[in-house]
Amino acid sequence: MTISPLDHSFTRWDELLALILAAFTSMNGRIDPPSSALTLTAESLAEKARAEIGHVAVDEGKLVGCLFLRPEADCLYIGKLAVLPSAQGKGLGKRLLAIAEETAEKLGLPALRLETRIELTDNHAVFAAWGFSRTAEKAHPGFARPTFVEMRKTLAPAIQAV
Repeated sequence: MTISPLDHSFTRWDELLALILAAFTSMNGRIDPPSSALTLTAESLAEKARAEIGHVAVDEGKLVGCLFLRPEADCLYIGKLAVLPSAQGKGLGKRLLAIAEETAEKLGLPALRLETRIELTDNHAVFAAWGFSRTAEKAHPGFARPTFVEMRKTLAPAIQAV
């Protein structure tokens, strides 16, 4: 399996969209409001890749995972971390997270940040096991109740050579 950055040579947008939709399908009917993944198109994914830092995981020629990263003032935001259901539970999510950590280090950002839906307590547990802590509960526009959890992971400072 290889994990590669998305660059100008990537053309498999329809397959990437199908991967994200497959990875997020278990959320359908469980979360409110529905996932923003449902509004993605091949074109909007291509635009997202131009605006953010994307990576794809390929196994035997098939897209099996992806990750989108967006630098913010004090952290690196992790969005659309997706692994095909058939590839879940094999460490790919953790490998993608390691790429996020390496990217944050290269950019000089001290933390990672992500958001996960309030209903997805299994995700909360996975992210906590990966070193993330819950920092806030927030609501999507138009909702009076919390709809998502913000989680952060503070990264160890890089050791400076003397």
